[in-house]
Amino acid sequence: MSVPQSALLIIDMQVGHVGGPERPHALSALLANINLLIGKARAADVPVFAVRHTGPAGSPIAAGSPNWQLSDALDFNPASDRVFDKHRASCFTGTPLADWLQEAGIKRLVVAGMKTQYCVDSTCRDASERGFATVLASDAHSCMDTPQLAARDIIAHHNATLGGPFVMLQSTAEIEMG
Repeated sequence: MSVPQSALLIIDMQVGHVGGPERPHALSALLANINLLIGKARAADVPVFAVRHTGPAGSPIAAGSPNWQLSDALDFNPASDRVFDKHRASCFTGTPLADWLQEAGIKRLVVAGMKTQYCVDSTCRDASERGFATVLASDAHSCMDTPQLAARDIIAHHNATLGGPFVMLQSTAEIEMG
């Protein structure tokens, strides 16, 4: 069996982000696209990594809290997917993610999840700096509206900003795993 060259990284798809009072932009499409990516990864025997942002004790997303849990709307499989926690915006900072990817021979990282302007952006830039060929699923990351910008504009801006210098931008339908 050959070693997969790709891995799928799903960022912060937690109950508090997708099921809270503020809903992410295009939530139904986001969930469907991430599940499609998970299915593609499984079909290609590509590892799936799911990360949870962990807040301090007493915060809405403190470890073990209901909002900290991964959303059950996604097809995560704890028996085969690697779930880990982070405390910073980048999925690499203070986590063993880079070591796991290098040990597995991963050269290409497909990224999807929440929130576009924070953890998705930071992780994409960090992955690129670490030498990973990074693919951002253009239609499988999201965020909420802010007082300054609508979520759709934040997503469009980050797709335009990250695409090229930091990531290859592809739609879920275009992404091939393997």
